[in-house]
Amino acid sequence: MGEEKQDHVDRILAQWRRERPDLDVEPMGILGRLKRLGTHLGREVEAVLLKHGLSTSAFDVLATLRRSGPPHRLSPGELLEMTMVSSGTMTNRIDQLEKSGFVERIVNPDDRRSVLIALTDKGLATVEAAVDAHVANQRRLTANLSAADKTELDRLLRKFLSDFE
Repeated sequence: MGEEKQDHVDRILAQWRRERPDLDVEPMGILGRLKRLGTHLGREVEAVLLKHGLSTSAFDVLATLRRSGPPHRLSPGELLEMTMVSSGTMTNRIDQLEKSGFVERIVNPDDRRSVLIALTDKGLATVEAAVDAHVANQRRLTANLSAADKTELDRLLRKFLSDFE
């Protein structure tokens, strides 16, 4: 282990190695750490977003609209494609965001039979403040990694993720 301190996953792996030395538990360590890290990071991200009155799912929709560029509107289908949730889930998110005044449904000027989901002024102001805080939080959460570590971790995660996408 060198100078790295043991974590919770190391203790689990040691137990498995003791009880089942015939098993290769290396993948269990990788996936266990990713799962635990995801849980920790999710809590940290959610805490920051809640300060702006947003859940992670609400932020996901608002950030998707914001990064689409002016006029910050997309069809429900485009939102579905960019956020990878079911249509029922997206409808519920849009309904809640509309009730909160963050988005509005507008008639699609190119096809009057459909609607677009657009950021309101309140939604734009909220997502602007939230994304600033979110990026600062992400910087804080990765501060213990060197620039080279971040580059290598990003490369490895991209390689791993490519098998699923």
